[in-house]
Amino acid sequence: MVRSVEIVIVGAGHAGLVMSQLLSAASREHVLLERRPTLGGGWQDRWDQFQLVSPNWTTSVPGFDYQGAEPDGFMHRDQLIDHWRRYASVIKAPVELGVDVTRLTSIDDGAARFELSTSAGPLRARTVVVAGGPFGRPHVPAVAAGLGPSILSLHSNDYRRADALPPGGVLLVGSGQTGVQLAEELVEAGREVTLSVGRCGRVPRRYRGHDVFWWLRQLATVGREIGTPLPTADRLPSPAARFACNPQLSGHGGGHDIDLRRMAAGGIRLTGRLEAFDGTVARFLPGLGETLRFADAFFDDRIRGLCDAFAEHVDGAFPASEIDRFDFEPDEVTELDLKAAGISTVIWTSGYRPAFDWIQLPVLDDFGLPRQADGRTSLPGLSFVGTPWLVDMGSANLVGLVRDARVVAEAVIAG
Repeated sequence: MVRSVEIVIVGAGHAGLVMSQLLSAASREHVLLERRPTLGGGWQDRWDQFQLVSPNWTTSVPGFDYQGAEPDGFMHRDQLIDHWRRYASVIKAPVELGVDVTRLTSIDDGAARFELSTSAGPLRARTVVVAGGPFGRPHVPAVAAGLGPSILSLHSNDYRRADALPPGGVLLVGSGQTGVQLAEELVEAGREVTLSVGRCGRVPRRYRGHDVFWWLRQLATVGREIGTPLPTADRLPSPAARFACNPQLSGHGGGHDIDLRRMAAGGIRLTGRLEAFDGTVARFLPGLGETLRFADAFFDDRIRGLCDAFAEHVDGAFPASEIDRFDFEPDEVTELDLKAAGISTVIWTSGYRPAFDWIQLPVLDDFGLPRQADGRTSLPGLSFVGTPWLVDMGSANLVGLVRDARVVAEAVIAG
């Protein structure tokens, strides 16, 4: 027998749970299918000392506000997992755990538009919402193939703690939020760290009296109304730029800025982008200075003007704020013998790629991301939520998720 449900949400991470609450509030029958055996989404794959980069108040979602004592603090991984599990319980989310969706196709039997092949058997639905977050499939660049077998190679998705690594130094490839936070953690653990730097921007922890995520929340929710919207995908230099790293920032130690120049002055070896491995010899592209200047200018070029324009449109006191600048130029490194440098481990903090190949429908672009408008595809009844760049740069972030989910939920309820 083929089971039928009106609405299926694929994925019971925080995006799927928000969608579930909105549908339950409208008394719409639905089910959430979660491939994992436990709730907590992709947060369960983060390392042991992981902390949220956005403040705790950003975890307030429909039907479940943050209830802790530190709204401006930054939850640890296990606290965050527990938060979302409690949310699922409070909203009585109809989650089915351990159900892997392996195929999605369209049908036309009058009552249903889609058929899902799952590990629990086939399922038909009139509406499908894919709650696919940013942590799809760990991405390790092809250059990794040249690394000699004597060096441990692992993606940050598989890293848990410093003492689980072999003795010796660590080369981190990628300087987004994960890369810079792991660099600090490993240094604190007594490791010598080399960081291969990509084109990742830096943002201040606080600007004009507020955490930077307060500003991002305002721009995501009311920015379009007053002419200060967050950057959208059509303004990026190329479609591939949707996979660019998140700006450098940390929630550790009460939350703080990240400055690669300070890290270099403190003893972390910085290099340019990794070009190739020849066994245990790594080669890096020149241009580290230019990359650091890009990081320094990122907030001014992309975000600061929007924040200032927003401040001019609304009531409130927004004191002047200057961005801290640190003057240090690290030496350029274009080649490094990992063995001679005492480096035993390479950790790829190179992000993730979409894992939507189970969707056998013409809704994905050449990069594996959905073709859509505000989360809705051209196929009636098929939508996405929690996926990067559905609306703008806030779509896969806690500051933009609820905004996107409300739009999709309204369309589902109306349809």
